[in-house]
Amino acid sequence: MRGLAAQIYTYFCRIRPRNVSSHSNSSTLKPKEDLSIEEEAERKIGWVLKLIFAGTATAVGYQLFPYMGDNLIEQSVSLLQVKDPLFKRMGASRLARFAVDDERRQKILEIGGAEELVRMLNTAKDDRTRKEALKALSALSGSEGAASVLHQHGVIPVIRSIPEPVEDQDITKYKSILLKRFQDLNYD
Repeated sequence: MRGLAAQIYTYFCRIRPRNVSSHSNSSTLKPKEDLSIEEEAERKIGWVLKLIFAGTATAVGYQLFPYMGDNLIEQSVSLLQVKDPLFKRMGASRLARFAVDDERRQKILEIGGAEELVRMLNTAKDDRTRKEALKALSALSGSEGAASVLHQHGVIPVIRSIPEPVEDQDITKYKSILLKRFQDLNYD
């Protein structure tokens, strides 16, 4: 057992122990040249294995990640259609994080995310759900095309009909940001 522990320790720490007997109970040590050759071979093989792993991980990531974005957006929009407010909040929160550039905003619009967010905001019964819907709509309205689609789905009357919250002032903040955005685009 001590021999195995010494081998593991030397493998990870890259030092050779002294006074440790091997399985055959002989205390012969290898010449220094053999140790340096072995160490160099271990190091080279280790780097080759690391490079192979990194290359494989890069290739898999390059092939897999572009598809994950579209699937995650579709899943987030489908979460907005569930009756449970928790899942609706999760979907809206994810859409708010995805809507960072015009390409992704356009993808959300194509899938039907704008309609679902407006419907979610219109039917929300609690402030937390309203807050997440307004946050997602605020992120989605960052481009003029998305704001135009939101206006076509009647988001302005829905935003105005939201009651003022007692506790959460973020709702008021997102509400004013959205109304100002639509006013700046002359959709009022």
